[in-house]
Amino acid sequence: MAIDIEGLSAKELQTLIAKASQRKKKLAKRKPLAAVKKELTAVAKKAGYTLSEIFGGNGAAAPKTRAPRKSGPKKGGKVPPKYRNPANAQETWTGRGKPPRWMAAEIAKGKKPEDFLIG
Repeated sequence: MAIDIEGLSAKELQTLIAKASQRKKKLAKRKPLAAVKKELTAVAKKAGYTLSEIFGGNGAAAPKTRAPRKSGPKKGGKVPPKYRNPANAQETWTGRGKPPRWMAAEIAKGKKPEDFLIG
């Protein structure tokens, strides 16, 4: 995760520093990962299991269960375009979601969405 600190104000930087300090303290209190793995392995072994059996991994993952699919129309299918950019015929829009930049710019100039309808 990269944070662009150049664009932050002094107050935002101070908040970021405080949060980072809190996170650093929280991480410092944790046991080392190797120690935790060793403890978990010992508990699993005592119960007669391996970590792979419990958590999956190494191809021993438990099968995933899924609810059966309901019959009916499929969602998320391809939708034909409804609008076309007159300046560039390759740019189209289905009418779903946020309008593309070219259409938003034209609407800002005073045009109406109906002006871009296909057919």
